[in-house]
Amino acid sequence: MDLTGRVAIVTGSGRGLGRAYAQALARSGAAVVVNDVDAEAAAQVVKDIAESGGRAVAVAAPVGSAETADRLVGAAVDEFGRLDVLVTNAGILRDKVLWKMSDDEFDAVIDVHLRGTFTCARAAAVRLREQGTGGTLILISSPAGQRGNFGQTNYAAAKAGIVAMARTWALELARAEITVNAVVPVAATEMTKTIPAFAAHIEEAERTGGPLPDWLRKDEGLGTAEDVASLIVYLASDAARSVTGQAIGIGGDRLALWSHPQEKAVSFAEGGWSADSIAASWHAGVGAAPETYGIQAGRA
Repeated sequence: MDLTGRVAIVTGSGRGLGRAYAQALARSGAAVVVNDVDAEAAAQVVKDIAESGGRAVAVAAPVGSAETADRLVGAAVDEFGRLDVLVTNAGILRDKVLWKMSDDEFDAVIDVHLRGTFTCARAAAVRLREQGTGGTLILISSPAGQRGNFGQTNYAAAKAGIVAMARTWALELARAEITVNAVVPVAATEMTKTIPAFAAHIEEAERTGGPLPDWLRKDEGLGTAEDVASLIVYLASDAARSVTGQAIGIGGDRLALWSHPQEKAVSFAEGGWSADSIAASWHAGVGAAPETYGIQAGRA
């Protein structure tokens, strides 16, 4: 994919998945605004891109506020003359079960993931509409937002909201030829290293430089950050101009399209439903095949 001449912003790109996204976009020819709260990490990514012949600039700031969003868009325009792609990847974790989670722990995750996606996408949308040449918003979600995950009330809620925003903005921005999609990645990162079933395999692959086992790459869809970055490059390219409003999963050897919520079963009662009639019909009616919930280990 040739992205020469395009300019991308990648939030939270000082390390991990975000760094892989920024580097992959740069390798494909895009100029990149690298964002992270860690100034040294962001500067190192910019240095690595430059040493590989690419163009990049760093903006060290936490996402969430409108001020940071405006700084990121401003950096793209001031340094490279335009904006074409936004990847909202920045995130934090404050995991606790419901009865132990504090207001601050809930708010911190919502502010970075959900509000940060909103403010950055809003600022990008304003600029892209002014340019009048279309564009691409790529919002990073998670399997936790699709299925729920133990101990992640704040994170799962934010990631579910991000997919909902992708669908909404795909409608609102279609006339401006701006595509909006959610990516649901699964990769070996610092977070997945903490999962006992996977930790030893990830550490062994890192130590030897070899691949992850086939069962992890295929059955669990768990691969490297670089595996996921391929989808980001595709969505930023002309080849994906007709793809919008989707939630797309990728990890290891697996590429998947997540379904949108829809009615699974419907029953009717003349004159409406009473509590007793719902109870009498539930297990043989709409509740005969209840939905599963929760994600498998490794899909956080």
